[in-house]
Amino acid sequence: MERSRIAVAGASGLIGGALVRSLTADGHEVVRLVRREPRAEGEVRWDPERKDVDAAGLAGCDAVVNLAGAGVGARPWTEAYKARIRDSRVLGTAALAEAVAAMDRPPRVFVNGSAIGIYGETGDRAVDEDAPPGEGFLPSVCVEWEGAAAPVREAGVRTVFVRTGLVVSRRGGAWGRLFPLFKAGLGGRMGDGRQYWSFVALHDEVAAIRHLIDTDGLSGPFNVTAPHPLTNREITEAMGRVLHRPTVFTVPAPVLRAVLGEFSGDVLGSQRVLPMRLLESGFTFAFPEIEGAIRAAL
Repeated sequence: MERSRIAVAGASGLIGGALVRSLTADGHEVVRLVRREPRAEGEVRWDPERKDVDAAGLAGCDAVVNLAGAGVGARPWTEAYKARIRDSRVLGTAALAEAVAAMDRPPRVFVNGSAIGIYGETGDRAVDEDAPPGEGFLPSVCVEWEGAAAPVREAGVRTVFVRTGLVVSRRGGAWGRLFPLFKAGLGGRMGDGRQYWSFVALHDEVAAIRHLIDTDGLSGPFNVTAPHPLTNREITEAMGRVLHRPTVFTVPAPVLRAVLGEFSGDVLGSQRVLPMRLLESGFTFAFPEIEGAIRAAL
């Protein structure tokens, strides 16, 4: 890929930060969208709640990548925080999509974050991008999140939705909290452990986003999950093997519900998601198996 100018919203997050590091290391120019007054070269201010985007700062961008959104598992799901989860995604996407759609020379691709949460509970049933949305809070947020990108898609810009799974990284996200527990020998399965967790190594998440940016003709939703989802019990055992720690503890479902509230339904829920469109597009996972993904995160 030739040197490109790429705008990234959510550049301070786990995935956004890794993407920015990867792009910068390869010599690309990165424009970071920030909510405060810009303090450095390459920063552009935006206020997603007010739909205020400095579109002039996006001029000349080959791609715009929107990964902004409040952490789903960062706090208990009070009604106020659920509103923040939704608004940070839907309003931010709408603001960027409208700004990009109004540009005289828009970027050639708009990559928007999404999540496998759109499928809801799937149990043992494997699903790909053709599966319909599930029911509940997260599926409804994901549907609105993707729908908010309509202006840029209608403007003729190639639009991609990155439906991300559970990212294996010690830097943040769900795994960022699991690693210290397992390293201390306090890790174990959650609930009955039979629920499927569709994971992806952070390295592969970034590589997939870059693949979707670079590959002309790719549009619509793409599941970004390793091709072999595993149960929570199997992942627990793999964590123990890689970290050489016992995994004898079990967190009972009632305890998770008491601690996590409504979010516990997503920890205990099962999502067996396959990255069919990503594989068909020619993408190759560097860490398709869980043990490799765990080692890559250490």
